[in-house]
Amino acid sequence: MLLTRLFPLGLLLWLSSCSPYLHQPLRTTTARLGEETAVTAQLRQLPPPMEPIYVAVYKFRDQTGQYKPSEVGANWSTAVTQGGTSILLEALENSGWFIAVERENVSNLLNERRIIRNSRMQYRQVEDEESLLPPLLFAGIILEGGIISYDANVLTGGLGARYFGTGGSTEYRQDRVSVYLRAISTNTGQVLKTVYTSRTILSQAIDVGLFRFVSFQRLLEAETGFTYNEPSEIAVTEAIEKAVYFMVMEGLADSLWLTDPAYPLETERAVALFRSEQAEMAATNYLGRQYQPMSAIGSVAFGITPWRFQGDVPGADWSCGYDLSVSWQARPWLRTGLGLYYGHFVPRQHQQLGAVGFDWETAWRCLPNDRLSPLVVGGLGLLRATQQSDYDPPEVNHLSARIGLGAEFRIAPAVSIEAVGGYTYLFSDNLDLYENGRFNDMYWQTRLGLRIYLNDR
Repeated sequence: MLLTRLFPLGLLLWLSSCSPYLHQPLRTTTARLGEETAVTAQLRQLPPPMEPIYVAVYKFRDQTGQYKPSEVGANWSTAVTQGGTSILLEALENSGWFIAVERENVSNLLNERRIIRNSRMQYRQVEDEESLLPPLLFAGIILEGGIISYDANVLTGGLGARYFGTGGSTEYRQDRVSVYLRAISTNTGQVLKTVYTSRTILSQAIDVGLFRFVSFQRLLEAETGFTYNEPSEIAVTEAIEKAVYFMVMEGLADSLWLTDPAYPLETERAVALFRSEQAEMAATNYLGRQYQPMSAIGSVAFGITPWRFQGDVPGADWSCGYDLSVSWQARPWLRTGLGLYYGHFVPRQHQQLGAVGFDWETAWRCLPNDRLSPLVVGGLGLLRATQQSDYDPPEVNHLSARIGLGAEFRIAPAVSIEAVGGYTYLFSDNLDLYENGRFNDMYWQTRLGLRIYLNDR
């Protein structure tokens, strides 16, 4: 039954994101310390500085002007936190590289110092050195910037199926928040360094329901599901902490500040990790997919091709063939070339037909700069029956046309794995010795192969 076929799909949807479902908040919880992000540990593992840097943060605020997206009516709540300054100050403290001086509410600090000084003078009735407060610390660097963008619904999608009131569905939405942070010298006003980080925010919903009549006047209805919205404050915190991390490492790479010479191994390890992450991010787009630009002039491919003949008589079965092709890369997304394949068909039960084929193949790579890309393949060719056959068809040569769909995954810049399924139509109807019906003979084929790109620069 179709219902039994849909059940595994619903079970798969439920198991794929069952963590929130199995940890439902059935009771209130007490207050606790705030959660740490994945970057907090990375900040604490930075090599120690030669000398901490005094910095001032006047304001690190929300510059997006965005409100929370709402499907019903207007929502006047801001999309991101307004406490960016407090988050930045904690990130600076966790890094161990900076000593922050109070500047956001410096007027309150000056008023309090004035009250203390006046009280001491009034108590002692005379101004002496003991009544004076120590001078305020000054910062050599001012940190400026803010949360500069919040993009809602950058990526949305879902999946669902329902049959006679039974089924389930899943939906997801991905938002994106971006942060800029810059360091300014208080001596010259020069902008020493600017860094940019971003973080995605995931929201998802899953539901499964049943609605059907089990008997006369008996209705069964059941439903379950959950929604999960990642806290935007966690995403903003992680983006700010990543900005502080990159500020330290880029300043270290440009010799703006130095690490403690007593920890050379920690410094080398941190710099190597930073360089690796920097190179990875340079090849990654805003959706998180890594770019691998195609610069080859050609390629050579070989693989295994299972195929199944479909003619005018029953008894056809799957058999195996082999292929070899040489292609020219006309464009990063388009290649064309000559292919050779050899194998045996099973057009009829217990009978084999040896065949060798040539075709001119053209393939369209839908995502030329991605590691994983869909493939659309088409071509015209010639199928020739060989003497290694159990019977002799009336015609030796048969023209053919082929079309297929598949995927290509680049395991290295010059090596990829291909999987393609397709259909080949012959322009004749007597390969199996019978001519019957409106359609000519044809065969289905799948292919698993390895492609090596030539002169990949």
